[in-house]
Amino acid sequence: MPERQPYQGPARKLVLAFDIGTTYSGVSYSILDPGEPPVISGVTRFPATDHVGGNSKIPSIVYYDLEGVPRAFGGEALQESVIETAEDEEWVKVEWWKLHLRPKNLASNHVTDQDLPPLPTNRSAIQILSDFMGYLFRCSKTYIQESHVSGPEMWASFENNIDFVLSHPNGWEGPQQTQIRRAAVLAGLVPDSPEGQARIQLVTEGEASLHFCLSTEKTAGSFKEDQGIMIIDAGGGTIDVSSYYMTTSPPTFQEIAPVECRLQGAVFVTRRAQQLLTVKLTGSKFGTPEDVAQMTSEFDKTTKLRFNNPTEPSYIRFGTVKDRDLAFNIKSGQLKLPGTDVVTLFEPSAAAIIDAVENQRRLATKPINSIFLVGGFAASDWLFSKLQGHIRPLNLDFCRPDSHTNKAVADGALAFYLDHRVSARVSKFTYGTRCAVEFNKNNEQHKLRAASAIPRPSGRMVLPNAFSAILHKGTVVSETKDFRKDFITECAERTSCDTIATEIVCYRGDASNPRWTDSEPGMFSNLCTVHADTSQVSKTLSPRRGFAGLQFYRQQFSIVLMFGLTELQAQISWMENGVEKG
Repeated sequence: MPERQPYQGPARKLVLAFDIGTTYSGVSYSILDPGEPPVISGVTRFPATDHVGGNSKIPSIVYYDLEGVPRAFGGEALQESVIETAEDEEWVKVEWWKLHLRPKNLASNHVTDQDLPPLPTNRSAIQILSDFMGYLFRCSKTYIQESHVSGPEMWASFENNIDFVLSHPNGWEGPQQTQIRRAAVLAGLVPDSPEGQARIQLVTEGEASLHFCLSTEKTAGSFKEDQGIMIIDAGGGTIDVSSYYMTTSPPTFQEIAPVECRLQGAVFVTRRAQQLLTVKLTGSKFGTPEDVAQMTSEFDKTTKLRFNNPTEPSYIRFGTVKDRDLAFNIKSGQLKLPGTDVVTLFEPSAAAIIDAVENQRRLATKPINSIFLVGGFAASDWLFSKLQGHIRPLNLDFCRPDSHTNKAVADGALAFYLDHRVSARVSKFTYGTRCAVEFNKNNEQHKLRAASAIPRPSGRMVLPNAFSAILHKGTVVSETKDFRKDFITECAERTSCDTIATEIVCYRGDASNPRWTDSEPGMFSNLCTVHADTSQVSKTLSPRRGFAGLQFYRQQFSIVLMFGLTELQAQISWMENGVEKG
């Protein structure tokens, strides 16, 4: 890949990339000095992380007291003294909280809120995200001040000029992106203003992982012009799969299929292990909730990572050499599990990845040549071997690009900010708006809905529950292209034209050109409502004569959709004194 060009900005700037994962989180950063090529670094020192390796990740855990005040984060939450105090003072341990932010319409029938560790009664998932962002920011500040020569002076030189790159799973959409931005404001990272929001860039974990692979020495040479590549980001909570095509030199990439997001990350292997242990130990003196929880924790930390061969037994150490229950395969303080049982815990995740891979290959507009597996779950040798067994016979290159794949998203998010290698993305769904259409007695669909026809001020009869698509699923969208459609609204009173409000609607079904929201009501969901102040142009509207001589006013406007970078943006535009406003 081409070397990064010197930073062209007028003043020193800091860029922080937060990878807040379901199980682990990390931070990467770059100090941009005018005239110097940017360098990506990682925050590799956090409080109380010696026993976790002291590297680039901390557990995504928070302890809250009974008042809802955060008392311990990350590695600190695993300290014996903190755990003891938490028990004495009835603090609430919060983990896997990120999954409470998931879109409820994500394909995840196997997961409900009741399946996840509960949130404190006085803290929402957005507030927890905000608290965690604030903690990562404080840790980043301390690390930079302590790790660089004249660190405090360096921090002072850019503390009012900090940009943030925040990553999220492929399946997170507009509402979740809004929540992430809201959490950043609550954390005090940026002010609640257009200028503050401009300092935040969001990126999908799939796209961040692509940029990581592009900037990694082991894999950069694997990217060849006119070849399709797929990135599998196997994380703690989600599996994100994205496919791209490298088109030009210097390299730019285009998405060639709608991205995938499956809720089958590593935590769901642990969740299934807990369910298995609960059933297996029924009737044993070690089948108490406390013992099962301890075994599940030990499985998560050791057994899960070591598992590789279904023909060999696995062990969960949980007690002392005196703990035994031979009827339940417990001897010397450890439970023996047949490998054939353990593999069933992994298989749903592997099946979900393979299904996503095949779906990407089916929908991709260019052939896939190489597949890269990154993310914390990629460290599983069994998972890698299982996927390799499916992918290699397809004559596709398949590899794990780095031994520290848990750095992929944070480093890749910063590379996304600096390099912007992806020039076009594929619309995952069809986007448009609800509207009314003029009744046509010769149209069969209209005749079916004749009873719902309503008159407009002009005397026209219209049918509600129509859907007007503006951006269709599968459309390739460049960063600079917008999609627009013209509409009209009729008002009996001129003042009713002073404002326009319209809903932006997402259609998630399979129809190529959906027309009616009442035909598949469960497939349509509101993303947002866009408002426009058209009071100035409404003053210039001339009255029209409609049915029976009734007076009415007609306002024309357009709905404009833009993908920008990785977020969908919507606005209303209209003409005012010959000038487009919006």
